[in-house]
Amino acid sequence: MSQQNGSKPTYTLAEGCPVQDPTAQTVLRGAPLQGGGLALLQDTQLIETLAHFPRERIPERVVHAKAAGAWGEFEVTHDISHITSADFLSEVGKKTKVLARISTVAGSKGSSDTVRDVRGWALKFFTDEGNWDIVGNDLPVFFIRDPVKFPSLNRSHQAHPQTHVPDASMFWDFHNNNEEGVHALMQLFGNRGVPESLRNINGYGVHTFKFGRPQDGTFKYVKIHFKPDAGNKTMKAEDAVRLAGEEPDYHVKDMFNAIETGDYPTWTMCLQVMDPKEAETYRWNIFDATRIWPHKDYPLIPVGKLTLNKNPENYFQDIEQAAFSPSTLVPGIGPSADIMLQARMFSYPDAARYRVGPNYQQLPCNKAKHVYSPYQRDGFMRVDGNYGADPHYVRSSFRKITEGPADITHDKWVGEVCLWSSEVADEDFEQPRDLWALYKKWGDDQVFIDNLSGNLKKALPQVQKQTIKMFAKVDAEIGQRLEKALGDSLSMKDVDHVSGPYGLQQTLGGGY
Repeated sequence: MSQQNGSKPTYTLAEGCPVQDPTAQTVLRGAPLQGGGLALLQDTQLIETLAHFPRERIPERVVHAKAAGAWGEFEVTHDISHITSADFLSEVGKKTKVLARISTVAGSKGSSDTVRDVRGWALKFFTDEGNWDIVGNDLPVFFIRDPVKFPSLNRSHQAHPQTHVPDASMFWDFHNNNEEGVHALMQLFGNRGVPESLRNINGYGVHTFKFGRPQDGTFKYVKIHFKPDAGNKTMKAEDAVRLAGEEPDYHVKDMFNAIETGDYPTWTMCLQVMDPKEAETYRWNIFDATRIWPHKDYPLIPVGKLTLNKNPENYFQDIEQAAFSPSTLVPGIGPSADIMLQARMFSYPDAARYRVGPNYQQLPCNKAKHVYSPYQRDGFMRVDGNYGADPHYVRSSFRKITEGPADITHDKWVGEVCLWSSEVADEDFEQPRDLWALYKKWGDDQVFIDNLSGNLKKALPQVQKQTIKMFAKVDAEIGQRLEKALGDSLSMKDVDHVSGPYGLQQTLGGGY
């Protein structure tokens, strides 16, 4: 309880004992005015205060550490009951409580908001049939399609292992040798790389999901989109650089202040919907997170409206401890065969167990409305009664349980175990080529070249040359213009460097 509410609470220790004065006890040295002698073991307040302080932090997220967060609600505006049996989407006008967390990816909690980076888009819907999480990004595609590369991707975007600063050579060396990410790079170094505000970003589920009706054995493949009702607005590179120094928390403050003053940000949720039969013959692998479904083939279908209307009461309690995972699903919504999605369904809850603890689902920011899970119990910080004497083993005759609804129809698989490689083919450059054509049509082509060359100039010349080759596969013109923009930086002349641990000369001061 705070003083702002007009109350005057009595200060106590954490165990509830009232304390006369929040200062340390001491053995005075000589006259009273010469205090400062010995601290006392009996000074519980001092010991508890000092012991708690170094334990106040939980592990920082390895990615998506810096974020804004807010509470809100989702309202269904269009009937999609023919696509999914999900209860919270069952009728127009139905509202569901939501928690949102919008983040940068590569930087630490103290990093700047206006860096060129992907923005994470995480939502938790507190439905009557359990929680549903969307854990996506503000770009519709991802950099990789093989989950074993996921740690390597993020390491290459973060700190160099020797210098402990972001390194452009490391960043581009990874992407030069994993070219399936060129589509995401085209998006990142276009205008969308730095949003005007978090109220003006698109949100994407990125992966393909299944929405279905188990009662009639049908399902559809879907892509999830959130479109800001205030428009998708981006920030000029020079403004982003200026704000990174002047106001590094610009986006977090903007979101908080907008909600605090009643200027609630809203988004329209839409779906792209594909019949499973169409997926079998579609020209691209629909489970590949490096590719989009063109809107001309699968137009957006509106579903509902998301409104963020309440700031967290306490950031640590509501946002820092919040845990999101694409495995958090409800009846009527299921995963697809996207191997990246399948791997994330393990990785994200595992990260939450490490970061917050094995009972993180009991925290108010994560707790579902209705829970009965007696086979998951005990562990650190169990606070919900631990299911008392209820049987903790399956098929008990002492307490019968009610079965939940049927699952979405499963895919049928026939095959053999083998190594899988995300080899790059010419078709990986088709959608980036289409995006380049749009950049030229919109007059954004020079902005893209400027953004790209500005970052690439910080990399070693041999890395720059490989990056030019990669983008030339998208369009020869990009390679030519990029080479021209890089100019003298393509030679070793005038490059400040130190020896790196890979036998390369690692350029300092660059990065993502």
